[in-house]
Amino acid sequence: MTDAERKLWNLVRGRQMGGLKFRRQHPFENYILDFVCLEKKIVVEIDGGQHQERNEMDAIRTKVLEDAGFSVLRFWNHEILQQPEAVTEKIWQEAMLKKDPSSPLPSP
Repeated sequence: MTDAERKLWNLVRGRQMGGLKFRRQHPFENYILDFVCLEKKIVVEIDGGQHQERNEMDAIRTKVLEDAGFSVLRFWNHEILQQPEAVTEKIWQEAMLKKDPSSPLPSP
């Protein structure tokens, strides 16, 4: 893990964020997701300098994930290292916006 990944993992692991379970390096189709909360269908991707040259590939990846019902949040390494509270607040806000996708639909 990079320093930024380690920092974020220490902030979200063990259900520290409102009881939400995050997984790291989780496989999905042909991708490995940096972090994912399956119950809220939120993917958190951490981008380093190499991602500046991979915008098209990242856009395709994001589209595949969004088509599967995920919200994708992307943060730069320096955001996580320098503003961890702002990053976790953004993740929490996204989680609160999403209904629990695993909840059954009400009976007709």
